[in-house]
Amino acid sequence: MIQLPEQPAEGPVPTSADVARLAGVSRATVSYVLNNNAAVRISDPTRRRVRDAAAELGYVPHAAARSLRAGHSRMVLLPTGGFPSGPLHHRFLHELESGLRRLDYTVVQYGSLGLDADDAARAWAELRPVAVIAPGSVPLTPQGTAVLRRSGAKAVITLGPQPVAGAHALIMDQRKVGSCAVRHLLERGRRRIGVVMPEEPGLAPFAGPRLAGARQAAAGTARIEPLPLRHDEESAARLAARWRTLGLDAVFAHDDIHAMLLMRALQDAGIEVPGETAVVGADDLMLARLLRPRLSSVRMELATEQPLADLVDRLVRHPGKEPERHDLLRARAVHRDSS
Repeated sequence: MIQLPEQPAEGPVPTSADVARLAGVSRATVSYVLNNNAAVRISDPTRRRVRDAAAELGYVPHAAARSLRAGHSRMVLLPTGGFPSGPLHHRFLHELESGLRRLDYTVVQYGSLGLDADDAARAWAELRPVAVIAPGSVPLTPQGTAVLRRSGAKAVITLGPQPVAGAHALIMDQRKVGSCAVRHLLERGRRRIGVVMPEEPGLAPFAGPRLAGARQAAAGTARIEPLPLRHDEESAARLAARWRTLGLDAVFAHDDIHAMLLMRALQDAGIEVPGETAVVGADDLMLARLLRPRLSSVRMELATEQPLADLVDRLVRHPGKEPERHDLLRARAVHRDSS
């Protein structure tokens, strides 16, 4: 018979009273220090003593109890859905999470696939977050915003192309991407421009606005032709095979991944890039510099007057303010060999 090693008996769970005794302070002081309460002035040596005592005992404040006392948590909820994860999305999340952690918030990503707008808002509200940042791919309605606020959320924020009544809005206007790409092509004399429309459902929130931006930029000066394309070689080859019948001299390929796919298919079909057709992508991925010809692309950046985390913190601390709107997206063309 296999003998399992004896597990050491676990001692009692440390409490804030244990921390207070070891640090030589009151339980209230322990609470102020470990909850980062800035309303009470406590010297740095005392704060260090309390934190050292908590670390020595392995004491961690009870998040549920803290939330119960405050009526909300320090949780910032980021619902997730069928939202493509590109470099801008990664930069946004990294900046937001690291900044909120510095301000003593906890960022939690919450799967929301399959939930309708009302069910999603109720599911988020059950967690009692202090703030919710809902991407455009996850539904949020004015009714959902009201449910979240009644449940203790100090700030309800949308991240997408359109604001929602009652919520703050971080606008990422994808029309700027299409407009930037087409202006770049117009400056190089192109007047018959295709715009790739990916057939993957998750890209629809991007593709439609980018096409609209392309049309706005080309109004009265150039022809815009939508080009449905699946992300596979067969679809790209079929499009390339009929390319000359379309009479196009340029294409905005939605993003760098689709640009890579289509450019390869065009070259295989004997169509010279950029001589016969200029190609522009978006995202400015590393692969844009590795392709031959090197791929021109639209680089997207976050443009905010203050760090995102500081913006969220300000909205949390001033919950009664009128909904704010902040335009986050800045786009610029990066010219390379393909255009």
